Amino acid sequence: MFVSTAYAQTAAPAGGGGDMLVQFAPLILIFVVFYFLLIRPQQKKMKEHKAMLSAIRRGDRVVTGGGIIGIVTKVGTDDEITVEIAENVRVRCLRSTVNLVLAKTEPAGKSGGDAAPAAEGEVKPADTTAAGGIGKLFGRK
Repeated sequence: MFVSTAYAQTAAPAGGGGDMLVQFAPLILIFVVFYFLLIRPQQKKMKEHKAMLSAIRRGDRVVTGGGIIGIVTKVGTDDEITVEIAENVRVRCLRSTVNLVLAKTEPAGKSGGDAAPAAEGEVKPADTTAAGGIGKLFGRK
């Protein structure tokens, strides 16, 4: 009386491997987009920053993480440098706190200046290595 009649339903066809690939395709696509737009440029920027930090020499003008601008007076063997921020005012700081090198010094063996100065009235070609905003987004120079 109170029991209703149960009807058997037809079984759904078993999902194949192609159906599963279609389900995960948007996730894979999102990961690929994130890799090329976020992860890869950030890794390249970190690599360039690490190379810049390892190339710091005495005489370079640097900007620290706190915004202090100074000239490197001593580079220690470990991760410590001494920066002169004013006349006779020297600060020890970690190499990793340097955000930017403003002016690089020439190595002792190299001569300064251009090898062939431009003649009077001659126009030098512009530097075309700088890229626009989209090039910077993709990590290009």
